[in-house]
Amino acid sequence: MKRIALLACLAWSLASAQPNAALASAQPPAPLIPVASLDVARYMGTWFEIAKYPNWFQKKCLSDTRADYQLQAAGTVQVTNRCRKESGEMDQAIGEARQIGPATSPKLQVRFAPAWLSLLPFVWGDYWVIDLDAAYQLVAVSEPKREYLWVLSRTPTVSAEAYQALLLRLKAQGFDLERLERTRQSSN
Repeated sequence: MKRIALLACLAWSLASAQPNAALASAQPPAPLIPVASLDVARYMGTWFEIAKYPNWFQKKCLSDTRADYQLQAAGTVQVTNRCRKESGEMDQAIGEARQIGPATSPKLQVRFAPAWLSLLPFVWGDYWVIDLDAAYQLVAVSEPKREYLWVLSRTPTVSAEAYQALLLRLKAQGFDLERLERTRQSSN
């Protein structure tokens, strides 16, 4: 009788632990933490896409994806995204970014909708710098929900060591590395 009671207790403990373990793994990750500060002027220039979470607005991009950032007189940033389509032609989208918060804030918002729509809040997307090396050569960009992720570099390739170290930091921030897709960069 004691054995049956012990087995029943053990079975109940295991059964009740299962949902708790499932709930623990279903818990959302901690809030996304951007870098401490961003020197926007230093961030300007060309960044090559090394990897990304696949998304609907880049489906036509086959390779050679890059972003060019240019500081404007009004303090905004002109964003020019380019990529090579399957036809071999380069596709281009021009947008605008604005910094949210103080002058060193790593939180920006970007829009690619026409300027006349810029008063509508839903045309702006969050662009948070979440990892950036001290030399401003390798960066990871995302947004609070972690639905989008880009790894960018000043050069079309990045060392395996730097990339792996960045992946470890992204994993620690709660990113699913299985979703990350490498971007092909050609030599031209």
